[in-house]
Amino acid sequence: MSTTRCVLQYAALAQKQIMMLAATVVLVAGLCATTVHALAAPLSTETRACLACHDKPMVKQFEGAEPVSLRISTQAYLDSMHAATACEDCHADVDPKTHAKVSSPFKSRRELSMSMRDLCRTCHTKKFTQYEDSVHAALVREGSKTAPLCSDCHNPHTVRQGKVAEPIASTPCARCHQDIFKAYSQDVHGQQRAGGSTAAPLCANCHQAHAVKAASLGDGVKKACLSCHQGAVAAHSQWLPNAGRHFEAISCPACHAPDAQRRVNLRLYDLAKDRQVSEKVGVPQFTRLTDAADTKDMGLDERALWSLLKEFNRNGEEGRTSLRGRLEVNSGVQAHQMSDASTAIRDCKVCHQSGAAPFQSVSLTIAGPDGRPLRHGIQSDVLKSLTSMESVRGFYAIGSTRIVLLDRLLVLVLLGSISVPLGHLALKRLFRSARERLEAERLAAQTPNKEGLDHE
Repeated sequence: MSTTRCVLQYAALAQKQIMMLAATVVLVAGLCATTVHALAAPLSTETRACLACHDKPMVKQFEGAEPVSLRISTQAYLDSMHAATACEDCHADVDPKTHAKVSSPFKSRRELSMSMRDLCRTCHTKKFTQYEDSVHAALVREGSKTAPLCSDCHNPHTVRQGKVAEPIASTPCARCHQDIFKAYSQDVHGQQRAGGSTAAPLCANCHQAHAVKAASLGDGVKKACLSCHQGAVAAHSQWLPNAGRHFEAISCPACHAPDAQRRVNLRLYDLAKDRQVSEKVGVPQFTRLTDAADTKDMGLDERALWSLLKEFNRNGEEGRTSLRGRLEVNSGVQAHQMSDASTAIRDCKVCHQSGAAPFQSVSLTIAGPDGRPLRHGIQSDVLKSLTSMESVRGFYAIGSTRIVLLDRLLVLVLLGSISVPLGHLALKRLFRSARERLEAERLAAQTPNKEGLDHE
C-alpha cells in the first residue's frame, strides 16, 4: 500500500514539474516574440503603400539593356538591415502623384545607381570613406562602367549583415572576378568554406570589404595570411633555414600553390619612406621611361635598369629609390589555387639550383596611382650580373641567380672560415714534437743547476 502511495505521489510531482516547465517555455517564447516584435520597426504608411505595388512582378526597361526587376519582397525587406528605413528616406525625390506616370531621366541602371550612391554616405560615412580610398572607387573615377558601386554589392532593399552565413556562390565578388572565384572555390580555403566552415577566409577576410587595395601592393598578401596563420614563421623555422628572410622575399602562394608558375618581381622601393614607389596621378613616368629604354620590347637589360634607377633618384636623394625583389606566382588566379599544406613545396632545389625556373621570368613593378601594379619585363640575365647587384640587393639566392663571382667569393669565405681553425690545429700538431724537444732541453738545462745547489 505504501509503495502504491509513493508511486502516485511521485507521478503527481512529476506532472506538476512538467506543467511548470511548459509554462516557463511558453512565457520565455512570449517574451522573445515580444522582444523581436519590439525590435522590428513598424513600416510606415508610405512604405506599406510602396510595397503594396512593388511586392508584385514588375520590370523596368532601359534602352538597349536587359529588363531590370523592380519587385521588392516585403518579407525580405523586413529581414534586411534597412527595415527601419522608410522608402521616402532614400527616394525623397519621388512624387506619389506622378510616380510611374512620367519617364525616368536615367538611361541605364548604372546612371540610376551613380545618382543614388551618395545617399549611402549619409548613414555609412566610415564605410563610404574607406570605399573612396579603394581601387574600386579609383576605377569609377577613371570612368569604368563595370567597377562596383554600393548597390552592385549590397542590394539596398534586402541587404543583410555580413556575419550571416551565405553560400559562397552568393558572394558579390564572384560577379566580376569569375576566374579568380572559380579558382578560389576549388582551393583549400574555398573547399572548407563550402563545407560549412565559417573560419575559412572569404574574399573580404583577405582583401577587406570596402577598403580594397591592389593585392600586389606592399606586404598585403603576407599580412593577410599571417592574420590567420599566426604561428607560420615559427613552424617554418623548425625545418626551413632563415625562415624570416624567406617570408620577406617569397609570397606565400609561391610555395602553397605548387602547380603555379613563378616569377621574380622587382618592385621600385622608396628607402626613405619605407614603402613602394607610386606613380603620380597624371605623370606617367614609369611607362614613358621603360618604353624609351626598351624600344624593341625585349625586356630591360642591366644598363637600362641602372639608368632607370638613376632617373628615379634624380629629383631626390641619391640611392633613395632602390629595388626589392619578391618571388611570386604569375597571376591572381594562381594565387587563389592554394592547396593543402601537406602538398606545399619543401624542396630547396626548386629555387636553389642553376637555371631554376622561377628565376627565368623577371618583371619590374611600380604601384600605379590607384595602387594597381604597372609592370615591364626585365631580361633574366640581370639577376646574374655583378654590376646589377646594387639594383637587386637583398634578393641574391645562393645557387639560383648564379652570379659566378659572388659564388666564388662565397666559396673562398667558407674555405677561409674552415681553413683557419684547421690550419691552426695542423700547425699545432706539426710543431708538437719540436715543442716537446725544446721543453726537454729546458728541463735538462735546469737539472745540473739543481744538483749543484744540493751538493753545496
